[in-house]
Amino acid sequence: MNVDDVVAARIEAARVRIQAAKRRREELSAARMRGLAARHATKLRRLASPAASETKSVTKSPEENQ
Repeated sequence: MNVDDVVAARIEAARVRIQAAKRRREELSAARMRGLAARHATKLRRLASPAASETKSVTKSPEENQ
């Protein structure tokens, strides 16, 4: 095994590590986007529910609620 083989092996190992890190980042990004979409959907459902309109009336002054 000469120096060129060692260098080539190290370069290949670095390339594999870089690709693995890139794949991990993409997977985490996709998971974050799914989580964000789920949280937004939950929030929109909560805001659209009838209970949300009752909550809004609590913030009114007592005169407005009558």
